[in-house]
Amino acid sequence: MRHYELLVVAKPTLNEEELQAKLSFLSDILEKNGAVIAAKNHIGSRKLAYQINKFERGIYVVYYFTAPTAAIAEVERIIRITEEFIRFMTVKFENQKEIRHWNKQVDKLTKKTPVVEQEPEIPAALAETEETEEA
Repeated sequence: MRHYELLVVAKPTLNEEELQAKLSFLSDILEKNGAVIAAKNHIGSRKLAYQINKFERGIYVVYYFTAPTAAIAEVERIIRITEEFIRFMTVKFENQKEIRHWNKQVDKLTKKTPVVEQEPEIPAALAETEETEEA
């Protein structure tokens, strides 16, 4: 199993549910070909460096996954024939330095900061004045 990063650029004309359908389709294709998706980064709409198929913007999504080498050719073939994706790029991470960087990116994307709901604390001076006013 090798470490890969797959960047896809989708058409900006897709609405949210069409985009989610295509991204889940892509995830299914990856998993059917033996890939294990470690993280996904939905970057969002960005201006392209140059026009592609008369589009000046694109929706960027990056997948980090491990897969056998044979799976990449099939995944790329399916992306090529899918009209909603206007560009893609697959990067293979080979040496230890690159794999450490891959792991760092995955950790950064999968790390969830816990959201703790707390009541705002009232300073002691304000709390004392509120108690004396009520009495």
